[in-house]
Amino acid sequence: MNRKNYILVGIGILMSISVFSQQGKQKRADTLFNKFSFVKAAKVYTELVQNNYNRDYATRKLADCYALLRDPRNASRYYKSVVKQKNVPVEYYYKYAQSLRGMKKYDESQIWLQRFKDSGGVVDADDFSKDINFITSVFGAKQQYFLDRVRFNSKYSDFGAFEHNGKVYFASSRDEGVAIKRVYGWNEQPFLDVYVAEAGSRRNVDHTAKIKGDVNSIYHDGPVTITKDGKTMYFSRNNFKDDIEVKSKGGLTNMKIYRATLVDSVWTNIEDLSINGDNFSTQHAALNKDDSKLYFASDRPGSVGGSDIWVVDIFPDGTLRNLQNLGDVVNTKGAEGFPFINNEDILFFSSDGHTGLGLLDVFASIKDEEDESKIVDVINLGIPINSNSDDFAFTMNQDGITGYFASNRRGGRGSDDIYAYHREPVLHVEGVVTDAINSNPVQGAKITLYDDNDQPVAYMETDENGYYQINIDRNRDYKIVASQDKYIDDYRKFTSKNIQTELITINANLLLNPVQDVVKLAKLDLNTIYFDFDKHTIRKDAAVELNKIVSLMKNDYPEMVIRIESHTDSRGRLSYNDKLSIDRANATYEYLISKGIDPKRITEHQGFGERRLTNGCEDGVNCEEEQHQKNRRTQFIVVKME
Repeated sequence: MNRKNYILVGIGILMSISVFSQQGKQKRADTLFNKFSFVKAAKVYTELVQNNYNRDYATRKLADCYALLRDPRNASRYYKSVVKQKNVPVEYYYKYAQSLRGMKKYDESQIWLQRFKDSGGVVDADDFSKDINFITSVFGAKQQYFLDRVRFNSKYSDFGAFEHNGKVYFASSRDEGVAIKRVYGWNEQPFLDVYVAEAGSRRNVDHTAKIKGDVNSIYHDGPVTITKDGKTMYFSRNNFKDDIEVKSKGGLTNMKIYRATLVDSVWTNIEDLSINGDNFSTQHAALNKDDSKLYFASDRPGSVGGSDIWVVDIFPDGTLRNLQNLGDVVNTKGAEGFPFINNEDILFFSSDGHTGLGLLDVFASIKDEEDESKIVDVINLGIPINSNSDDFAFTMNQDGITGYFASNRRGGRGSDDIYAYHREPVLHVEGVVTDAINSNPVQGAKITLYDDNDQPVAYMETDENGYYQINIDRNRDYKIVASQDKYIDDYRKFTSKNIQTELITINANLLLNPVQDVVKLAKLDLNTIYFDFDKHTIRKDAAVELNKIVSLMKNDYPEMVIRIESHTDSRGRLSYNDKLSIDRANATYEYLISKGIDPKRITEHQGFGERRLTNGCEDGVNCEEEQHQKNRRTQFIVVKME
């Protein structure tokens, strides 16, 4: 190889390494984005933009990162580029309008909002009614949470719904059906008690649904949380002793968290926890995914604002140690409360200190990618979870899709009502691209995603395992195409419409057939050989063709690899013909081996019986012998040339 060829090969290798490096970066960026790691995702998307790799897609995702990080300046900077892209989804006009509003560029924002509407977008009349945190509206533009009906609300206060083993536990002041009601002087409603109902039940829940045991008292009780094994409950309750409220130095009756155990289906053995105190409140218990940490709200000394989120370790013996304030990323000078930890150990909480839609809003935490114990930011869950009223007591069920929250928004039945929701998680299409001949994965195949207007949405390249993954929107029609220089393109059409909410993956595997070199194949002239009826012996005319193949494989193409496929006509039983075709394949294989062909150069020798007829001479069809002869054959497929 001369120096010029060495240089070309070197350049090709460098280009290949670069392409795979960028493809790996895109995969990492998408993974970070899906995990709410928007800071790190933004850095990787920035590198992709700078390297001009899948630039349109990376710019969109980069702009979305800054929007989700509540950085309107950088979000609008990249959205400005996005809206200039050809065939950009119209929702980006809306996102650009909201980012401009976040910078108080109201006139320009209205222009892009009108552009969004003119392009078929639907806008809520209240979207621009007040100057709010723009990220909430970005969430609203592409709704992730959807409300479901709850049938057990009352005209009183209901909140803190927590689902465990098919039952919903919640706090309520409904005390309906009781002749004598004790009324809380603050709002003239009965004191809170803990109730339980069957999840999805349509039955009315009255005083008979109070949980059994010693949890409910004459004062406020609830909300609750329960360990995964169902044996231990943590719940909030007014601080009292011997049926008398214990007041703080300021004359207030504070809240405490108590622990109960389940004994013979009754909650009992009530325990006052060591984290409690008479001069501050401790309430709203939540457990992490392995029940090793207890999160709660408290205004104890060391709090940043009116109340903060705190956490303490639960040791195997039940003792509580290592009390910590979660810090100023979560806690503000306002009030934070109602923590909840989902199966991914993501913290959700309510706050009136972080920028939101109204009073209390629900927020989710964002963890550091490398140190998951560290929270780096919080995001507003947006509408419909949040409103211009108090929204709080957010919980998520074990499925990670459904859950509950409470709100005193308009349209409810009582002062506080429980709302159920389901969310639509990020959806992606994934698959493996394989070689149709040898079933090996195809590395470096270009995957292009098209929308229902046949416009490209995104692209990437397969990894060393032939694997690809691309995020997609729900309720859309798509086409995905795999292409590679040495192969014929393959594509699949699929839809994300009317799919199950919990589904997060659509599979779309693709097969690529190698492009055959017409000149070489013509020169090879690998003719089909034929057999006599009901025989598998090699005929003289077949031997001539086989000797040609031996010569080509030995002398002209010493690296050529082939595959043998043998067939029969339709006469005879199916099972018999299957065996006969295998005998013909074996006879052909053995002939080539006997002439000195390395067995490794014949990848397969298979028989297909009468299953692949070349004409219409099926069972029951009257055909001439010449037509049947065309089906009694062995064919040779070139798997590899060099």
